[in-house]
Amino acid sequence: MSGARLATGSGRANVATGVPLLDHLLTLFASAGQFDLTLEIEPDEPVAEVDAAGAAIGRAVSPLLASRAHGSGVMLSAEALAMVAVEASGTALVASNADLTGAGGLGTDIAARFLTSLTDAAALTLHVRLIEGENTDHVLEAIFKALGVALGVAARSDANRAEVGALDS
Repeated sequence: MSGARLATGSGRANVATGVPLLDHLLTLFASAGQFDLTLEIEPDEPVAEVDAAGAAIGRAVSPLLASRAHGSGVMLSAEALAMVAVEASGTALVASNADLTGAGGLGTDIAARFLTSLTDAAALTLHVRLIEGENTDHVLEAIFKALGVALGVAARSDANRAEVGALDS
């Protein structure tokens, strides 16, 4: 059974998506956002695993966000610098200037697929801006770290929300 558990915490991650690059990126996401994350995805084709991971985290983060909660984060990884802004708007939207087609050997934009699944599941409006970066690995790391920070800020913006979001599919 696939599922995610996400809580505000210290940044610990136990991730098994079947896509090693995504596992690495989600560990950075959890650390930067100070989330404790447990994620397990049933084996499938890599693209389906990326989609499932995004949807599972979206469903798990949704209860942590008050209506209209928002946050932003700017993070780096070596020469790459990325900014992410997020709002629990009720409207799923990803706006990004980064095209990372082929990253991770998937022949697709792993970040775009993950972010689309995440925003669809959580009804988030998400803006990603790659400010600087040439190395694809560094760009992905900067984006996922900035996403963690942005969602961490949004999750902590309402102290009266539940501390844990969890949903199994």
